[in-house]
This record gives sequence, structure tokens and C-alpha cells, in this order.
Amino acid sequence: MSAIDQAETGSGERATLGGEVQSLREQVALSLFIAVPFLAFLAAIPVAWGGWLGWSDVAITFVMYALTLHGVTVGYHRLFTHKSFKPNRAVKIVLAVLGSMAIEGPVIRWVADHRKHHKYSDRDGDPHSPWRYGSSLAGLTKGFLWAHIGWLFDPEQTPIDKYAPDLVKDRDLVRISRMFWMWAGASIFLPPLAGFLLTWSWQGALTAFFWGTVVRIGLIHHVTWSINSICHTVGEQPYRSRDRSGNVWWLAIPSGGESWHNLHHADPTSARHGVRRFQLDTSARVIWVLEKLGWVKDVRWPTPERLEMKSAA
Repeated sequence: MSAIDQAETGSGERATLGGEVQSLREQVALSLFIAVPFLAFLAAIPVAWGGWLGWSDVAITFVMYALTLHGVTVGYHRLFTHKSFKPNRAVKIVLAVLGSMAIEGPVIRWVADHRKHHKYSDRDGDPHSPWRYGSSLAGLTKGFLWAHIGWLFDPEQTPIDKYAPDLVKDRDLVRISRMFWMWAGASIFLPPLAGFLLTWSWQGALTAFFWGTVVRIGLIHHVTWSINSICHTVGEQPYRSRDRSGNVWWLAIPSGGESWHNLHHADPTSARHGVRRFQLDTSARVIWVLEKLGWVKDVRWPTPERLEMKSAA
């Protein structure tokens, strides 16, 4: 247990909401955050058809999705997991908070899981490989469901002191992880508040809650989980990696460029995943803008020489 954990809360588990055994409370909360948005997906088309979708709902949902998505892709993933660039303190804190608002777990827990995934990618020890049960149709079907959602309920959690010791030493990230449920609450209630303020009606607040909170959370969750399941089952592999990671072009826009997954596993610290022509990577563009503003530095951009070295051709 780190000194910061002890000083802040007296318990590493309370500091990061990430003990080595998943609690019943966490499993119940997780079930609700999966089931409710999924039901909203089923209801989305008839709700929209019934006139319960306005321009304010579209705007709120788009803004909240973009902010929280890039909080995960730029913050949780490329910064905190892989150290693809060095931010100033304000950028670090904002990205950690926005990533938390995607409601995919506290930043330290998320990073520990993802680092373990890279260490054992598609081998024994990988928390969410779709090849876990073999390559037969039945085994791959079971493995696909495990990689997409089943692994989230695994009682055995990744030890954060082993896989994220650097983050446990960061006072800002420990505090943000400890306050995860506050950020989750903000993510839930900001859309209906914005909907009410934009329309001055409770109906505007209700529809903004449906689209900007429930549907948006469900969409960002399933897009993120699809990188684990779909992008490790199918896709092109133009670069050499030790696993089955592939590029899935139709997920590029909703995933912020994360679905150019083959290069990521071939060169995990690269700040850009979509490196070829027309490979849209909005997360890399966000990092580029932050660099131009002078708010981040030492960005690990891919070079032609490194890409050639990683090429499978």
C-alpha cells in the first residue's frame, strides 16, 4: 500500500475503488450500468420516431460523447496507460476527470487492466481476449462475449500496485480515482441540467437525460468494449504484433481512432494509431492541438522509419 493511499483514505481499495477482489456492490452497480443503457438502445428508435428527440438532445449527446470518449482515448489510454505524451498538470487533471465521466471505472483501475492486457495480449493472463476458449466456433463465440462484457464481472481484479505503481504515486490521480462516483454523478446529471437550461422545460430535461446520459453511456461503453472483442477477432494486420489485433475501419469514428488497433499493439506508445491515408484518428488530432497550444510536450509521434520497421510486409 502506498503512502498516498494511506494518507488519503487509509486504504488502497478505497483510494482507487479497485481492490483485488470485486465486491458485490461493484457487481450490482456494473450490472445496472450495462443493463439500463442496453434497454435504452432498444427503445431509442421508437422514442426518436415518437418525436422525443430534438436538436438540443443531439447537441448535448454529441458534446458529452466527444468529451467523455476522448477522456478515455486520449487520457486513460494514450496518456496514463502508455505515456504517449507529457501534459501539464491542468491537462492531466481534466483528462482524468473526463475519462472518469465515461463511467468505465476509476482511472487507476482502468490503466492497470489495460497494461495487463498488453502484457499478455491474446495469451493466458489477458483479462479480455476473445481467444480465451480456443478458436472453434463455440469457443470463439464464448470468448467474444467474454471479451466484450463477461470479463467485467471477473471477481479477480488486476493488482494496481503491480500494474500501475506510477499512478498510485500521483496524488492527483489517486484523489480523482477516489472521487470516481462524483464524476459518474456529474456525467449522469449534466445532460438533463443542460437540457432544462436550453429548453426551460422538464420534457427537455427528460429527453436530454435519455439521449445525453443513458444512450450516450451505453454507446461509449459498447464502442470501447468492441475494441476488446471485435478488433481482436477480425481486421487487417498491416503491422507486426504478437497478437491478433486488427484494424476495423467502421469503428474508427465512434472510437476516436482506437480501432486502428493493429498499429497500436505493434507500437503501443505511439500517440497516433491511424497513420495511413484516410485513417481518421480524432484522438491523435486532439493531442496535436494540445501540443500546438503548448499544453503537452514530448509527444511520441510515429516516424516513417519506425513504421517501416513495424510493417508486416
